[in-house]
Amino acid sequence: MPTIESLVALSNERYPRADRPWQGGDTLKNVVVKVRELDGTSYPLVIGLPGDREVDEKRLETALAPAGFEPFTEEDFAAHPELVRGYLGPVRGAAKVLGENGSAKVRYLTDPRVVSGTRWITGANETDRHVYDLVAGRDFVSDGVIDVAEVRSGDPAPDGSGPLRLARGIEIGHIFQLGRKYAEALGLQVLDQNGKLVTVTMGSYGLGVSRAVAAIAESTADDKGLAWPREVAPYDVLVLATGKDQAVFSAARDLAAQLDAAGIDVLLDDRKASPGVKFTDSEVLGIPTIVVIGRAFATGNVEIRDRATGASREVAFNTAASEVLREIKG
Repeated sequence: MPTIESLVALSNERYPRADRPWQGGDTLKNVVVKVRELDGTSYPLVIGLPGDREVDEKRLETALAPAGFEPFTEEDFAAHPELVRGYLGPVRGAAKVLGENGSAKVRYLTDPRVVSGTRWITGANETDRHVYDLVAGRDFVSDGVIDVAEVRSGDPAPDGSGPLRLARGIEIGHIFQLGRKYAEALGLQVLDQNGKLVTVTMGSYGLGVSRAVAAIAESTADDKGLAWPREVAPYDVLVLATGKDQAVFSAARDLAAQLDAAGIDVLLDDRKASPGVKFTDSEVLGIPTIVVIGRAFATGNVEIRDRATGASREVAFNTAASEVLREIKG
């Protein structure tokens, strides 16, 4: 059974538990990478973690810094026949990274969840074989602990404040460390805490304006389209004329002109398109205030819609400009 899924399925078929079905978290997955030190030396690192988790490469990168890591290749497995691909179990006697002759030894680190007394199904370090009821602390020990498993919603927070909640984010800024290359070229020096001249370490901070706009768009949009906050909206008001009555289009142009004269950014939709197309486009554009001049105009009214909340109300056409101004200016 070369995968966690097939191992769990076989375990439930042949060796069912009395209390509950076997799950991926009952297995001990052992993932191997090659660690490369700054001096160019390298060694295999095996990471033991629950089988329902994956190694988070970003966390691993941080945990190993300043050393780096790279995937374990077919050539690496050939050089380490004790590491049986697909059936890798805990690696015994791996405390020393380098052997007496300088050859690379295997280092074995485990996830914090692999505590003494926990029981596991895991690889037997032999092709096509697994071990049941392998107990941490009794049957194997690791060289240490490494917390690099993927983080999930509901996991306990590191500071003990409760369960974690995951949310999407957008990176809108960077801090770049430039080092001392340019500082040395420019002779940039300052006095340190001991009063000695030292070369400064340069850096810069970059803020992505376009990313900030993207963050606003993603956080305010709904299933209909954009819903811009008024502060960043391309227009304050969309005046939308519907129907075929020329009086409606004339009134829409008149209202747009009034709002424009009052210093309001207005977009006028007087296209010869169906009302459905115009309403759909108005929702996609996300302009905060939408004034619809259509059927209600027959009785002298227009409809004012709030794009963000979906709320709407009818007002008299001759007061529409002042109503919109009041709404915009709060």
